[in-house]
Amino acid sequence: MNDHVTEEISFDDFDELVNPKPETCDFDDVVERAIDRRDFLGGVLAFGGVAMVGGGLATEAKAAAHASSRFAFEQIATSTADDIVVPPGYSFEIVAKWGDPLTSVGVPFDHKTRGTAATQAIAFGDNIDGMEIFEDDQHTLIVVNNEYTNRKVIWEGGVPESDDDVNKGKMAHGLTIVEVADGDNGWGVVMDSPFNRRVTPDTPMEITGPARGHDLMKTAADPTGVQSLGTWNNCGSGRTPWGTYLACEENFNGYYSAEDEAHEVSPELARYGVSSKDWGYGWARTDERFDVAKHPNESNRNGWIVEVDPTDPDSTPKKRTALGRFKHENAEVVINNDGRVVIYMGDDERGEFLYRYISNGTYAPGNDTDGLMENGTLYAAKFADDGTGVWMSLSAEATGAASEGEALIHARMGGSKVGATTMDRPEWVAANPNKAEVYCCLTNNKNRGVKTNRGGDETPVGGPNPREANKYGQIVRWWPDGADHTSEGFTWDLFVMAGNPTVHTDSRAGSSNVNEGNMFNSPDGLAFDHSGLLWIQTDGKYTNEGDFAGQGNNQMLAADPATGEIRRFMVGPKECEVTGLTWTIDRKTMFVGIQHPGERGDSQWPDGSTPRSAVVAIRRDDGGLIG
Repeated sequence: MNDHVTEEISFDDFDELVNPKPETCDFDDVVERAIDRRDFLGGVLAFGGVAMVGGGLATEAKAAAHASSRFAFEQIATSTADDIVVPPGYSFEIVAKWGDPLTSVGVPFDHKTRGTAATQAIAFGDNIDGMEIFEDDQHTLIVVNNEYTNRKVIWEGGVPESDDDVNKGKMAHGLTIVEVADGDNGWGVVMDSPFNRRVTPDTPMEITGPARGHDLMKTAADPTGVQSLGTWNNCGSGRTPWGTYLACEENFNGYYSAEDEAHEVSPELARYGVSSKDWGYGWARTDERFDVAKHPNESNRNGWIVEVDPTDPDSTPKKRTALGRFKHENAEVVINNDGRVVIYMGDDERGEFLYRYISNGTYAPGNDTDGLMENGTLYAAKFADDGTGVWMSLSAEATGAASEGEALIHARMGGSKVGATTMDRPEWVAANPNKAEVYCCLTNNKNRGVKTNRGGDETPVGGPNPREANKYGQIVRWWPDGADHTSEGFTWDLFVMAGNPTVHTDSRAGSSNVNEGNMFNSPDGLAFDHSGLLWIQTDGKYTNEGDFAGQGNNQMLAADPATGEIRRFMVGPKECEVTGLTWTIDRKTMFVGIQHPGERGDSQWPDGSTPRSAVVAIRRDDGGLIG
């Protein structure tokens, strides 16, 4: 293959080609679980795709199903247009786009050159993902992850020709913190706001928690292992009750390389996808710390949750190692009924695990919160086919690690050690604001029942992952025992199995709350609004043919957890992912992210020229509440 990654192959597929996994899993185990799942599919999915464990909850859902719909919009059809489509009575507007300057020192986006490293460092970053909104003394701030950049868009030919090209791509990564305001022309950036700033791969970060100062965190530039530089490839997000933003480092591995492509990394680095080949960004060309042969510990300083204070431009972001190191999707923060902080997190890779963190201390408004994400216990989930499950500690004692720091640096190996359930790419997690109930998108997994995960763990068909070579994905949900998020046990079901009922009549058609009118594939983003509706965003196949015929572009849907009803609310432009979701405090504006429009070259959204990721604002035309 080529020396650099092209947009025709996904990051996961590239990682597998460079560092291949075993080809098959235990066939006898797959067959046995496949037979068992016949009863599972007939039971757990019996009620409209949303059968529940326990008669009380099932009765509640059935009663709710007869109530009037809670949706305040008409379902829209799928679309293949190069534009955003919303329901009648709703409108959208562009708030900010990749390359928009944040200060008057910056320059407007140059469609010909796509800017320079210097202009990009003070401009809105690329490929928006997770986002959250914050209010500070009547200032409205949005924090946005800038996950990565499209190489074929930012560089002519898709390959950096100069050091400035490399650094321009680097500066497009990280976070954008920006003040926005609603004016005569709609929502837009407040130019020169003191809150406006970029957090880039070069921004100093403090390392906190059990891995702080660990030998595996020490490098030539940081021999004490307490301060790293930068954050990148942040996927989903989170927010804390004390007003900070959580950026979630995901595919950090693809930025490391070695001059000698035959260089072999350690098994521990290989478990995280680090290799001698990067994805074509070339960061080692201008920054030696990305040379994995020279600085093998550097990548241990990535794959963490990063806490950022958006209201203090002078604050130093903190990498919270107590929450574990893996390919983080998002971080869903829940305050348990006893005051302890519980954070649910998914590891977005085929066959990886679902995690939970529980703080030792308790949260109280006004008290110091610094230790709440430094001292606690990380767990991984194990699901049983009977609709029950348990959380298993990943402490050093439980995993056999030499120290708590090592256990967290190698969290994936800990999950394998305790026998956690390999999942179909656990992505965003969302907790119901009205009850002790949690949902997680399992977006897809072509390797289910076909290959082991990167650590050699089997990926049998069954439990919350009931389809072999899963193309469509599903959403699992669970209820902690005793409505206590710190309980060891939980019960679970599948809220929805995505699919295509116009093409298939077996399980690939989806659960019974999926139909020709609302079908979708690859649920990814997930968030509850204050009313308790669940919003689902997709990042899947948009070929609109074959197994995906009629499904159009990626989309956003709303679901009623009580009835299982799902309606399509929005469709994005061509070749985009719809991702990132937040609301203004008055609930009258919804902000949504559009990532990588035209990633294969077939879009000119949003302004008829260079495809650019953007934040859009959606409102009701009558000024009513939205979500």
